[in-house]
Amino acid sequence: MSDIHQVFTPSQPLEQGARYGILSGFEPGTRTLAAGFQIAPPFKPLPVEIVFEKDVAVTLRDGVTIHVDLFRPAGAERVPVIVAWSPYGKGQGTSASVMGIFGMVGLDNGVVSGLAKFEGPDPAYWCAQGYAICNPDIRGVVDSEGDSVLWDRQEGRDCYDLIEWLGVQDWCTGKVGMSGTSYLAVSQWFTAAEQPPHLAAINPWEGVSDVYRDLVMRGGLPDTGFAEQLQNNSFRGKGRREDILAEAEQCPLMNELWENKIPQFEKIDVPAYVVASYSNTLHTAGTFRAWRRMASEDKWLRVHNSQEWPDYYDAENTEDLRRFFDRFLKDEDNGWEQTPRVRYSLLDLQGGDEVNVPADQFPPADVTPVKYYLDGLSRGMATAGPAVGATADYAVGANPGQVSFVTRFDQKTVLVGYPKAHLWVEAEGADDMDLFLLIQKLDAYGTPLQAFTVPNHNARVHDVTEHGASILRYKGADGRLRVSMRHLDEKLSTEDVPAHSFDRVEKLSPGEIVDVEIDLLPVGLTFRPGEQLRLVVSSRSLLGTMMPGNREYTTPHGGRHIVHTGGDRASYLQLPVMPA
Repeated sequence: MSDIHQVFTPSQPLEQGARYGILSGFEPGTRTLAAGFQIAPPFKPLPVEIVFEKDVAVTLRDGVTIHVDLFRPAGAERVPVIVAWSPYGKGQGTSASVMGIFGMVGLDNGVVSGLAKFEGPDPAYWCAQGYAICNPDIRGVVDSEGDSVLWDRQEGRDCYDLIEWLGVQDWCTGKVGMSGTSYLAVSQWFTAAEQPPHLAAINPWEGVSDVYRDLVMRGGLPDTGFAEQLQNNSFRGKGRREDILAEAEQCPLMNELWENKIPQFEKIDVPAYVVASYSNTLHTAGTFRAWRRMASEDKWLRVHNSQEWPDYYDAENTEDLRRFFDRFLKDEDNGWEQTPRVRYSLLDLQGGDEVNVPADQFPPADVTPVKYYLDGLSRGMATAGPAVGATADYAVGANPGQVSFVTRFDQKTVLVGYPKAHLWVEAEGADDMDLFLLIQKLDAYGTPLQAFTVPNHNARVHDVTEHGASILRYKGADGRLRVSMRHLDEKLSTEDVPAHSFDRVEKLSPGEIVDVEIDLLPVGLTFRPGEQLRLVVSSRSLLGTMMPGNREYTTPHGGRHIVHTGGDRASYLQLPVMPA
């Protein structure tokens, strides 16, 4: 790993406070938790007796010692183990911060035992099913040695070492799996790419797969509000932590630092059960990208219709995951291979969602990309391009500061797959432009349709999602691009999903009109006859921040944005249409 561009800053110790849980203190030793044990009143009692080994030391290949908590069923039986790898303290499950997140989304804290790592598998359930759970404090976190890194191939090597240590323990069958959402999903891409021999299956449940493109510079825009929250509120420890914000400022173009933060997908050949959604503006693009590019022949995808935490801890989904792990960690002949390779959802946004729709691939094989051409005069979209050229424009920072185009469907229309926009654009009075795009579903009367992704629908959630907290309320598929970063990466781009190289800056000259391709998040949307689709183009984020309290991005570029349509500059929105 090159450290030419890496920047580190002193970390902060994990101390008593919002992120400190009942088990956060350093207390090495082994104890037995009896069936019925309850760590605190809000949490689920244990259904079985569990052996709890706390703060076990594991030495990595470079001599750094990390500490892990192990939960395994009592008795002499050897069991497989599931790893939950993240920088969130392994004892944080009972902390006020985790309980507060559950409360924010409307999850009862009683769905877990409090022994689970945040966003990870619950020992109460998995030990009862004949599995062990390993919760590590990774390099540089809490009492583990070293300096922490953020989503890096170093994590893959570290987790490789932990998996190989686990695989030869006298209580382990030699089979190790990984599971978890968000950070715990991302770490699985990096680990699986290292191909540890004892790793038998992974379960990435929504997570970025390219730190540059998904976290700090999506579309080439330095929108680092969530990265700031992640960096400053996690990685608590006694050493140093990587300063991703300083790195993004010093290295705004793709380079060796950012390449090191992309997993080697072509080396991921382990069985994988991947879970995704259309609605997570942090995770969606990365999860689908990893699904497309990973080499494993034994891979399954489920696209749900809610938000990662309610979906992960749903009892039916947990049972579904158990069948996967039973097949690949216990070698049970349980018919898992008959599970459709893809199960996707179709959002109705009016209470009529369809889930677990089976397919052999994503998008389904019968989906056809259809171009809807923009018309600057009528502000409509149609499958036939307007013969006459026209423009639509807006002033940056003005009201409304956007232009939109609408099409109405005469018959039921289903969209499943990857939308993209091909636009001819011009900046008047500026040498660059930040473009934000949004696809909205409108009802027959033109009213935008939205849906909460979490069970909580109270007034506070309304407030924070009105303009922001986009992972909690789905308003449509978005995309973004800084036009000077428009150069396409020919190796990564496909007909459906354009990918930009982000290795050069091509400023605009006065009067220059350029064409750009912009990927939007994948969709699964159903339109009834009379319902409409609206494409919005703006210079500002149309969804706001990813999470409540994040710093919102504002463009540094002014001027007037001009979208050219029709004639020899036929801008269009390409939609993945399923046959009627």
